[in-house]
Amino acid sequence: MSFINLDRISFNPLLPEVKQVMIDAINSDMHNPSSQHKAGEQAAEKLAGARQQVADLVNAGNPKEIVFTSGGTESVNHAVKGAALANREKGGHIVTTNIEHNAVLRSLKRLSAQGFKVTSLSVDGSGRIDPKAVEDAITDNTILVSVMHSNNETGTIQPIEEIGAVTRRKKVLFHCDAVDSVGVVPMDVDRLNVDLLSFASNPFSGPTGVGGLYIRRGTRIFPLLEGGVQENNKRGGTENLIGILGMAKAAELAMQHMDERGQQTQALKDYLVKKLPEYIDEYIINTDLDHSLPNLLNISLKYIEGESVMLMLDEDDLAVSTKSACATGSLRASHVLLSLGLSHADAQGTLVVSWGSDHTRQDIDKFLDSLAGVVKTLRSMSPLYQKA
Repeated sequence: MSFINLDRISFNPLLPEVKQVMIDAINSDMHNPSSQHKAGEQAAEKLAGARQQVADLVNAGNPKEIVFTSGGTESVNHAVKGAALANREKGGHIVTTNIEHNAVLRSLKRLSAQGFKVTSLSVDGSGRIDPKAVEDAITDNTILVSVMHSNNETGTIQPIEEIGAVTRRKKVLFHCDAVDSVGVVPMDVDRLNVDLLSFASNPFSGPTGVGGLYIRRGTRIFPLLEGGVQENNKRGGTENLIGILGMAKAAELAMQHMDERGQQTQALKDYLVKKLPEYIDEYIINTDLDHSLPNLLNISLKYIEGESVMLMLDEDDLAVSTKSACATGSLRASHVLLSLGLSHADAQGTLVVSWGSDHTRQDIDKFLDSLAGVVKTLRSMSPLYQKA
C-alpha cells in the first residue's frame, strides 16, 4: 500500500506552483530587499508584492499591517509578548483559554513570571468558549485577550467574531492564533474584530518556516526580534524572501481555490464520520462537527493508547497524529482534551486525523480498514477492555 499522509495538520507538501516560484527565486539570486542599489530595489518590489498577496488573504486593509516571521510560533510569541510589554502601563491582566497552543500558554507563563496576571477560561464540552465568559473576565486592568480561531488538536472553531465585538466594546486588544485556519477557511480581520492575528504558511501548502502576523494599524506592540528596521520596524533581520514568495503564491492559490478545497475536505470529513461506526465501536468524537475546520477530526478510541494505534498504522504506511506536533515527546494527556472533560484514559486514546483536498474516499477507506484491525489487536491485549 502506498503511503497516505493523514497528518496534514503537521505538514502539507508544497504545491507545484509554489515550489516553482521558490526555484525561480533561487535561480535568480534574489538580493537583500533592504539594500539600496538596483538589485536590492528589485528584491524590495518582490517583497512588497508578496506582502500585498498575503494581506489580501486575511483582508488586511494595508499591506504594511503584515509582518513576515519565521512561522506560527514566532507570530504568536510576538503578538502576545509584544502587546503585553508595550501596554503594561495600562494594566497587567491578560485573558485567554485553557485550550490554547503551547506557543500562547508558554508565552503567558513567561509573562506571569514577570508579574502579569493571567485568567484562563474553561471551554464547554464541545470545546468552545462562551463570549460572555470573556466579557465577565475583563477588568479595568485587562490589556489583552488571546483566543485561538481553531484548535490544532480538535479543529473546533471559536466564536471569534462575537469575542472580538466584546473586546472592541471594552477597548481591549484582541489577539487570535489562526495558524491552522488562515488559508483553510475564509478569514477577514475586520469582520472578526481582531487587532493581532498570527498565521503560518504551511497549513495552506506554502513552505514551512515562514509565517505572518497581522498588526492592526495603531496597535502598540514591541518587536520580538530587535536589530534592523525591517518589516516596518516591527521585526529586525533580513527577510526570508524565497520563503515569503512561496507563501505569497500559496496565499494566491488559497484564495482562488478555498471554496473548492473546503467542499472537498468537508465531504471527506462527512464520509469519515458516517463510515466510522461500520469499522469500530466505543469511540468519542472530540471535534464540534457544527463548528470546525473541514479537514480534521479528533477521535478517542476507548481502552487503548492512541500512540500505539499511531505506530501500528505507521507500519501500514498511514500517518496520523495523537496530538499537536509541537507537543510530541510529552507523555502527558492533552491539556485540550482534558479541558473538554475527557478522562486521562480516554484522552490518551486519541487520534488526530487530517487530510487535504487531494485525498480521496479510497484513502479514507484504507485508513478505516487498517484502523479496524489495529483496534481489534490492541483491545485484545488491553486489561481495560477485558474489564469493560
